Amino acid sequence: MSKIILVTGGARSGKSSYAEALCKAQNNQTAYIATSIPFDEEMKERVRKHQEMRPSEWTTYEIYENIAGQIEEIAKEYQTVILDCVTLMVNNLMFKEHLDYDQLSEEEVNQLEQMIKEAFIKLLEAVKETELYFVLVTNEIGLSPVAGNRLTRIYTDIIGRMNQLIAKASDEVYFVISGIPMKIKG
Repeated sequence: MSKIILVTGGARSGKSSYAEALCKAQNNQTAYIATSIPFDEEMKERVRKHQEMRPSEWTTYEIYENIAGQIEEIAKEYQTVILDCVTLMVNNLMFKEHLDYDQLSEEEVNQLEQMIKEAFIKLLEAVKETELYFVLVTNEIGLSPVAGNRLTRIYTDIIGRMNQLIAKASDEVYFVISGIPMKIKG
């Protein structure tokens, strides 16, 4: 039977380090699903630092699409998987379409969100068909005031609803603040 864990927190809160520690405590044979697409030097440096922190025994999969379609194969080799992070996965799914967010109708926004929601539902269903210890990392970006531009509001709304969807399906949820994890579910 699978176990799904969600680790959330703000930027630089220590959530990735905590999620990695959870995986290390399980075993040292972990599959790391990295959803980032580093477009600039600063992001490439962030990715490099994350890679240096991980054990060399871990295998990295750099994917953000159709992860559900790969879970069965990953589960054949690994018992523990970390997906870091949900927020970047949503970002990449949103921007692969090259949409003009200032001009999108509400119906188009709803269709986009539904497409992203279906990707997460399929992922969670695929994980539940395995015996994986599956840790997802996400950013809690809904603690700020409502954003001043439409794109950021759409993004924040979608992230918030995906976090709710994942948290509901999770066996455990942790909120990390200043490097201190608090168990809020499970």
